[in-house]
Amino acid sequence: MKGIRAVVIGASAGGVQALFQVLGGLPPAFATPVLCVLHLPDDRHSHLADVLQRRLHRPVHEARDKEVIAPGQIYVATPGYHLSVEQDLSLSLSQEEPVHFSRPAIDFLFISAADAYGAGLLGVLLTGANEDGAKGLAYIKNSGGRTVVQDPRDAQVALMPEAALALHQPDLILSLSGIGQLLANLESSAC
Repeated sequence: MKGIRAVVIGASAGGVQALFQVLGGLPPAFATPVLCVLHLPDDRHSHLADVLQRRLHRPVHEARDKEVIAPGQIYVATPGYHLSVEQDLSLSLSQEEPVHFSRPAIDFLFISAADAYGAGLLGVLLTGANEDGAKGLAYIKNSGGRTVVQDPRDAQVALMPEAALALHQPDLILSLSGIGQLLANLESSAC
């Protein structure tokens, strides 16, 4: 997949283990920024960034408002805030109404990132128990970006991948290990 400038990943139920598997094989020099929304309870502090950083041995942190997206970083959404990408490729946090009962919402990130990156965006939707992300993934595809859906048979909870497949035909339907391999080879395929 040539020309990918950023990756957005959405997950819900079963998502922490899915992220470990998908991001665990990234090469040390991987420079494409990755932005993740995982549905989390918004009433307490999240340790997701710390857990991912320890497990992946990569720079992972919670997204901060007005932060400029940097190469090689993995950003995770902050509980209780929608995460979006501005046109200047900085991050924005907001407390607008929940989408699909979720804040942060996957659709929120996916749609804003598609507006900012267009054809340079890769959207990945993983395991989950609601329909969040399906519309956003279709929006990425319609904006010229590439889309990947976790194979529902491989998902801990198949509802989210199935909702995405009901709305559009992604570029790829892969297992977690297949998605991990795709991301690991993303930059070498750009040569």
